[in-house]
Amino acid sequence: MCGIIGYVGDKNCARILVDSLKTLEYRGYDSAGIVVVNGKLEVKKAVGRVAGLESQIDYSTFNGTTGMAHTRWATHGKPSVPNSHPHFDQSGTVAVIHNGIIENFAELKSGLLSRGHVFASETDTEVVSHLIGENYSSDSTLEEAVAKTLPLLHGSYALGVVSSRDPGKIVAVRKSSPLVIGVGKGENFIASDVPAFLAHTNKALVVDDGELAVLTPRSVEVFRRGKRVKKDVWKVTWTPEAAKLGGYPYFMLKEIEEQPATIPRVVAQNEAGIRRVAAKLKGAKRVVMLACGTSRHAALIGRYILMKDAGIYCDVMLASEFSHFAQSMDRGTVIIAISQSGETADVMDAVRSAKARGVCVYSIVNVLGSTLTRESDGVIYMQAGPEVGVAATKSFSATVLMFSLLSLALQGRYRKDAKGFVDGAAALVKKTIEDNRGTVKALAEELKGSPAVYFIGRGINFATAIEGALKFKEISYIHAEGMPAGELKHGTLSLVEKGVPVVTINPADDTYEETVSNTMEVRAREGLVIGVSDRPNKIYDRFIRIPEGADPLLYPLLSTVPLQMLAYYVGVARGNDVDKPRNLAKSVTVK
Repeated sequence: MCGIIGYVGDKNCARILVDSLKTLEYRGYDSAGIVVVNGKLEVKKAVGRVAGLESQIDYSTFNGTTGMAHTRWATHGKPSVPNSHPHFDQSGTVAVIHNGIIENFAELKSGLLSRGHVFASETDTEVVSHLIGENYSSDSTLEEAVAKTLPLLHGSYALGVVSSRDPGKIVAVRKSSPLVIGVGKGENFIASDVPAFLAHTNKALVVDDGELAVLTPRSVEVFRRGKRVKKDVWKVTWTPEAAKLGGYPYFMLKEIEEQPATIPRVVAQNEAGIRRVAAKLKGAKRVVMLACGTSRHAALIGRYILMKDAGIYCDVMLASEFSHFAQSMDRGTVIIAISQSGETADVMDAVRSAKARGVCVYSIVNVLGSTLTRESDGVIYMQAGPEVGVAATKSFSATVLMFSLLSLALQGRYRKDAKGFVDGAAALVKKTIEDNRGTVKALAEELKGSPAVYFIGRGINFATAIEGALKFKEISYIHAEGMPAGELKHGTLSLVEKGVPVVTINPADDTYEETVSNTMEVRAREGLVIGVSDRPNKIYDRFIRIPEGADPLLYPLLSTVPLQMLAYYVGVARGNDVDKPRNLAKSVTVK
């Protein structure tokens, strides 16, 4: 979960690299570093954000036309200057940046130490740079040295490698970690994600697992097992401005408020693709959804929608737990894998395990060309656009709506009802945001000092409750717990006393009356009851109103949006960086 950017071209690249690195900071932000090739390898490193790194750089003297930069989310070794990337070989002529984990680094390091190598860091990555240096003889190329090193490495990696001995070249390799190449005019880029180079080129190609790329200013060559392979170059359809703040103080707020505009894009799908997935679900012996975090909560909502409205029984499994159940999967199973990034390590492991058993895998993904899209039997794109804030907001709403579209297709209603349903959703989400700004801001001030907040709901609203709790805890750093309302009295009610906030997700559906009864249990203990509903009730001490008369299929979306807002405003009120919550990163590419 690190950000990688590399440049080779005819321009001074230090400022390009730093500016690009800022767009990748959501992928990791405990330290950062940069290397440029300027006769020798020149390096700057800093603990903390990219801004701290930039403060050390004098662009008039620190420059070169080949270089790489990295923003880190620590796995091996605490955040420190020595542990920051890039890392160097024994001679100081090879530099490496890395996203992933080298699982056998201790064994490799032991061998290097026995051969007299001296290390400057605690990281697994430094082992890679030393091995490449060993294999980089006077009669070999940099790419040959990298290729010779790869069979020694166990684990996951996206690697960028430069050398002062070959200053106009970057070598990049990939195994189970994201890596894309930006193809420009007289300049080329490597990156963890497209936004890093989008200000310079909208042409990209994806490096697949097991491939090695060699970049010069005017060429990109990709090899597999030593043989050159032809790669398709695709055009990125969104603009650099889509990944910029655009006047908002934080990306999280921007992305919450973009949802009314994002939602109509969801229906701009290939109708045949939706119908194809729906037909596969209808004919399946078993349907299993795989996801993590917010995507799992969207899957739980999807399960309710498909089961209740389309008659499709589904299981939802945490991708990280799938290996314990994989043996029960067979060719009669259809898996729906959900990942905003399409690179989530636990999801990818589960998908590969399932496909090895002959299971058909369809995916719901936001990022075009990501690993999951290429390893699935079919893909439905979220169409949410770039999501920079670590907290998933608009990608959640897009996923939930995707399940509604699948349900309409399963019921034979897609062509008749899909566009109207989604357009109605966009209008109602816009109204929800506009109606609740003042209410939620005031409530945030009230809750910012709370030691804990609880979220309850029944049926489909239980999934909304656990998603609301997740957003609240990750952004505010206040303990939050979501649970079925009926489970409140099976333990958690012991924690409810005077003033303890309990958020009740209670739209006027078939769970309304029972949830009111559970909420009365909170009132009896003098808890602070916060109702989220389209129906006012005197039992609520505070009320977040969602629009009346909505299709019940939209209740999860309309209830979740103000909870996203609540998490945001509490986080801001507590002085947190809501775009980059501590210890978390956007794309979880390690298990």
